[in-house]
Amino acid sequence: MSTAVSTWGDASQLLAADGVEEDPAYYREFTSEDEKAVLSVAMRIQAAWAANDADAFADLFTDNGSLLMQDEQLLSRDQIRAFMTAGFAGPLKGARVKGGPLLVRFLSDDAAMVVTEGGIIPSGQDAVSPEGQIRAVWIIVRGDDGTPRLLSHQSSPVKS
Repeated sequence: MSTAVSTWGDASQLLAADGVEEDPAYYREFTSEDEKAVLSVAMRIQAAWAANDADAFADLFTDNGSLLMQDEQLLSRDQIRAFMTAGFAGPLKGARVKGGPLLVRFLSDDAAMVVTEGGIIPSGQDAVSPEGQIRAVWIIVRGDDGTPRLLSHQSSPVKS
């Protein structure tokens, strides 16, 4: 998809609306306005993890959003919020995620698929461990208000 005007929004504005500082290096080679707007979802997820903010994390999903986290298949924004609230209060306390895009593909005018690499950085560590490396598939859709929202996120470990 190659358009002069973004149909997905302005990444800088989307990030600023959530108080997230834009990291231009995150985009790698995906620098069209639409690609950056779609990738703003991943940057906002990283910011929610860094803040251990389950509400900010869950609010990026559609109402019927799906998240496969470890062995848990979560099937709604409410389930995602509850899982992340418990996680950030327990085993994920102080954890953050880091990663970057490998692929951005527009499936339709209102749906995109993103593949990222990265992983969870546990509290007290500085980087994703080799055994913690993951690849993730994100299905991002434009919400009724035009804002990119996460419909589905699934990650799988990468064997080193």
